[in-house]
Amino acid sequence: MTNGSEREKSKDSYYRLLTRMIQFIVIIVSVTPMVLVSGILLYQFQSSHREKIYAHLGELVQNHKQNIDNFLKERLGNIRFLASTFSFEELNNELFLQDRLYTLQQDFGPVFVDLGVVNERGIQTSYAGPFKLGGAHYGDAAWFSKALEKDYFISDVFLGLRGLPHFIVAVRDNWNGENWILRATIDFVAFSDLVSGIRVGETGFAFIVNRAGEFQTKPLRDQVAAKTLYPELIAEGTDPGQKVRIMERQDESASNVIYAASFLKESEWLLVFQQNASDAFRDLSRARWVAIVILLLGGLGIVSMALILSRRIVSRIAKSDREKEMMDEQIVETGKLASVGELAAGIAHEINNPVAIMVEEAGWIEDLLEEEEFHESKNLEEFKRALKQINTQGKRCKQITYKLLSFARKTDPRVTEISLNALLEEIVALSSQRAKFANVVVNTDLQEDLPPVKVSSSEMQQVFLNLVNNSLDAMEKRGGVITIKSRMRGDDLMVEVTDNGPGIPKANLSRIFDPFFTTKPVGKGTGLGLSIVYGIINKLGGTIEVHSVVDGETTFRVKLPVPKDARRKPLLTTA
Repeated sequence: MTNGSEREKSKDSYYRLLTRMIQFIVIIVSVTPMVLVSGILLYQFQSSHREKIYAHLGELVQNHKQNIDNFLKERLGNIRFLASTFSFEELNNELFLQDRLYTLQQDFGPVFVDLGVVNERGIQTSYAGPFKLGGAHYGDAAWFSKALEKDYFISDVFLGLRGLPHFIVAVRDNWNGENWILRATIDFVAFSDLVSGIRVGETGFAFIVNRAGEFQTKPLRDQVAAKTLYPELIAEGTDPGQKVRIMERQDESASNVIYAASFLKESEWLLVFQQNASDAFRDLSRARWVAIVILLLGGLGIVSMALILSRRIVSRIAKSDREKEMMDEQIVETGKLASVGELAAGIAHEINNPVAIMVEEAGWIEDLLEEEEFHESKNLEEFKRALKQINTQGKRCKQITYKLLSFARKTDPRVTEISLNALLEEIVALSSQRAKFANVVVNTDLQEDLPPVKVSSSEMQQVFLNLVNNSLDAMEKRGGVITIKSRMRGDDLMVEVTDNGPGIPKANLSRIFDPFFTTKPVGKGTGLGLSIVYGIINKLGGTIEVHSVVDGETTFRVKLPVPKDARRKPLLTTA
C-alpha cells in the first residue's frame, strides 16, 4: 500500500514538472518573438516619430525666423525710405514728421510708436509721438553710438527715457557734412505678440533673447531658471550655415524640455522655441502605452493558452500512460490465460483417457452381465441402470473435455465455411454450467436453413462467447433470461443476444466499444472485450449495434454479410 502511494506521488510530481516545462517552453517560444518584434517596431516608430517632431520644430522655427526677419527688414525699409526720400530740413520739421508718422501708422498699424531726428551730438531736434521727448539727449545711449557707426541699426529692447520696453530702428544720413539719424520706436507689444503667437501643443511657445541672454520679447512663462541654457544655445549656434539648432535638456524639475533655436537680425538675436518633451511626444507616449497594453494582453493570452494546452497535453500523456499500464496488465493477464489454457488442455487430455477407459470398462461389465450366471441376480436391473448411467456420464465428460480442448487451443485465423447455428449451440452448451449457477436461463431461437458464412471459427467463438459472458456478468446477482436469435435479414445474417438484466445507462452507450472502458469492479474487467468484438465484426465487413433500456432489455445485434453465391448453399451441420 505504501509503495503504491509513493508511486502515485512520484507520478503526480512527474506530471507537475512536465506541465511546468511545457508551460515554460510555450511561453518562452511565444513571448520572445513577440517582444523582440514589438520592441524593434516600437524603436523604429519612436526614432521615426522623434525625427518627424524635430523636423517639424525645425521647420516651424525656420519659418517664423524668416517672418520676424522680414518684419524687421520691412520696418527698417520704411525708415530708410523716409530718410532717402525726404531731406533733413523736411524731416526736422515736427509737423511734417508728425504727418509722416501718421502715414506710417495708417499703413502699418500701431507698430510705429514715434519718430525722431537726432543730430550727431545726440540731441533730438525733431520729435513726433505720444511722449514729450523733444530736445531729448541720447549722446550717452548705447544705441546712439552704434547707430553712428552704421548706415542703419536695430537696437536691443531697452527701457530708455520713457521707462517702457521698446527697441529702436535707426538710419544714418549726412547733411552739410554732419551726420544725423532718423529713428523710429517699434511697439514692443506688437512685436512680442508676433513671437508669442508661436504656440504648439499645450506647452510649446517661443521668445527671443540677445547674445547676452536678455529677453527681447515677453516669454509666456517665467524663464529665469532656464537662462543658463541660452549661452549654450548661443555658443553652439555660432555657425552661420547652421539654420536651426535642436537640443533636449532637463529643467530644474527634472522634466525633459526640447529647445529649437535659430539666429535672426544678423545673428544678434536668438529665436528660441521650447516645449516639454512629454507634450511633444504625446502621440509617441500614447502609442507606447497601447503597445504595452497589447503586449500584456498578448502575454496574458499566451500564458492562458500555455496553461490550458499544457494541462491538456499532460492529461493526454497521463491517459496514454494509464492505457499503457492497463495494456501491460492485459498482456500479463493474457499470458496467465494462455497458461491456464495450456493447463486446461493438459487436464482435459489427462481426464479424457481415464474417462475413455471407464466407459470401455462399463461396456465390458455390461457384456458380462449378459451371461447366465448373472441372470438370476436380484440386482441385475440395478446393475444395468448404474452401468447405463456410467456410460452416459462418461460420454458427457468426454464431450465436456472435447469442448474444453476446443477453446483452449490458440486462435485460428483461417477463414472457413461454418454453420453459425452450430457454433451458437456449442457456445450455449459451454456456458450452460455457469448460467445454471447464476440462475440464468439461456433460450435459443435459431432460424433453420441459414446459409454458411466464411469466417474464422475461433474469432466467431470469441465474439459470441464474449457477448454471452457479458450478459451473464450483468445478471449474476439476480438471475434472468438470455435469448439468442439468428435470422436472415436481406443480404445479412443477423444474430441477436438479448438479456433482461439491469441495462446500460445512456451515458455509457456511446463508449462501450472504446478500449479499456469498463463498468466492472477493479480486477474483474479490462475493458477490451467489446472493443475486440467490434474490431472482429468490423474486419469482416459487418456491423454491431446495441440497444438498451435501464432495468429493461439489452440487445446486441450482429450483422454479417453473406455473399450471393453462398445464400443458396445447403446448411452445414458442424462448426
